[in-house]
Amino acid sequence: MSVVVHPSAFVSAGASLDDGVVVGPCAVIEDKAEVGAGTRIDAFASVKSYTRIGRNNRIFSYAMLGEIPQDLKFRGEVSRLEIGDGNTIREFATLHRGTEGGGGVTRVGDGCLLMAYTHVAHDCTLGSHIVMSNAATLAGHVEVQDYAIIGGLSAVHQFSRIGRCAFVGGMTGIGQDLPPYMLATGARACLHGPNLVGLRRLNLSQEEIGAVRAVFKIIWLSGAPRREALEKASAEYARFPQAMEIVDFVKASKRGVLSVDRSEAGPDA
Repeated sequence: MSVVVHPSAFVSAGASLDDGVVVGPCAVIEDKAEVGAGTRIDAFASVKSYTRIGRNNRIFSYAMLGEIPQDLKFRGEVSRLEIGDGNTIREFATLHRGTEGGGGVTRVGDGCLLMAYTHVAHDCTLGSHIVMSNAATLAGHVEVQDYAIIGGLSAVHQFSRIGRCAFVGGMTGIGQDLPPYMLATGARACLHGPNLVGLRRLNLSQEEIGAVRAVFKIIWLSGAPRREALEKASAEYARFPQAMEIVDFVKASKRGVLSVDRSEAGPDA
């Protein structure tokens, strides 16, 4: 299958385009950019130098991939943006390269949907099957794990972590870590219990979902000191990987994890 490049597009001779790549009108692909087989780059989209895009991605019009970081410490060093396979990146999304201080790479996994005007800053690490709704924003060094959903107009503070299958409601400000399988909302986000819809979408059993709910209650609602709560959750639910994933995430947190607003806690409270 041949590469199709519109006559008005600019593709550097130093760029690498695999079989089946389609490049639309006025799109720009710079030197040292790599585009994998079957990927489509729509009109006016830009793929900057040191960007590597995997197979079968769809890059919509005016998206900007691999621009230099918005970081005052950046001094022009070589850094990269790496995007996996099967992602959809919509109009005006911006994904920036890494910095030397953050490891030099911004990464996006496979099968993600980044809607219009989303922003992925320098040194972020995104897993797979993530959804970022319109205008959701990640500051630098943020980690987002598989199957997480970030609602529209939400913002995540630098160095924060969003756990696997967590849900961030629209217009939410995340200032600390959001553990796996949990739901958070609010201008200054608070936990509102497990993300039950997301848990069901993962086809977990009722027993597994029950373990997640129980661990949430032990850690956030029991009133026990955090260390004691984590020990109790580990002792009682060690046979459930999802439960232990929550415990390990909380133990590893450097910024601290979000707390519960008891006045607005959901039915698990």
